Amino acid sequence: MFRDVVLGLGNNPVVENVIKRYGMQMGASRFVAGHTLPEAIEEVRAINRQGIKATLDHLGESVTTERAAAEARDSYLAMLEAIQQSGIDSNVSLKLTMLGLSFDADLAERHLLEIVEKAAHTNNFVRIDMENSPYTAQTLTLFEKAYAEFPGAVGVVLQAYLYRSMDDLRRLSSPPRNFRIVKGAYMEPVSVAFPSKADVDENYLRLVETSLELGNYTAVATHDEQMIGRVLKYVHEHGVARDRFEFQMLYGVRFSLLQSLAQQGYRTRVYVPYGEDWYGYYVRRIAERPQNLLFFLKTLVER
Repeated sequence: MFRDVVLGLGNNPVVENVIKRYGMQMGASRFVAGHTLPEAIEEVRAINRQGIKATLDHLGESVTTERAAAEARDSYLAMLEAIQQSGIDSNVSLKLTMLGLSFDADLAERHLLEIVEKAAHTNNFVRIDMENSPYTAQTLTLFEKAYAEFPGAVGVVLQAYLYRSMDDLRRLSSPPRNFRIVKGAYMEPVSVAFPSKADVDENYLRLVETSLELGNYTAVATHDEQMIGRVLKYVHEHGVARDRFEFQMLYGVRFSLLQSLAQQGYRTRVYVPYGEDWYGYYVRRIAERPQNLLFFLKTLVER
């Protein structure tokens, strides 16, 4: 309920104007690793020194012109080149609507294949983020096309709050592939998504367990300490090798917990976003935890 209210308010032009005006000074910077690629590279370098990998994301989504989509493609090609040149330990994550999916699926496919090809040639990896449900089927289709050409260089995200995700997981797991499992951060109707947090949590665990059973490399993306404990219990009881999964968290959230997991010898990764187009991303972070909204309101009142 809290998440849906916040996401709904986030679409209000007045709310958007306030947050865009004050957000970076009052909380958004906690979740965004700078405005430029060099700033993000240096932040990843610091993260790497603590034994934690990263995935870089140039913030943006739902572009409406071919020029903007081409600029997004170019930013990812430059990102992959910068990662190789800098020597940091990071792959990349991207949203297909940033590459033009919302208005031209063929264009988005061409841009995606260029980026994944570059990743393959630089010994890197592209994670295709999952957006809201109108794009789920198209996203998985483009993932399959990219995987067919560059199988070791691309993976995708599955959202536990969608009813369809278990069927998608089973269908896409032959041969085994690389999945990031998340709970989901968009406002979705009950016709496509579990409305209950308890149901989402249970489906999340089932997806992780099933993904591991099917032989996939599985990125366990959650800040939920109880869920992490349940995953650890499962992998210990079933003898799952540590090189078959990793724990992932967002930049600015529960970093001490990720550090603890890294110190215990588990693979860990931080999702590190950067760029100017941070509004939609920040609203979803507020929606995930009431404390984030309270912090923003407190600093706004004090300003």
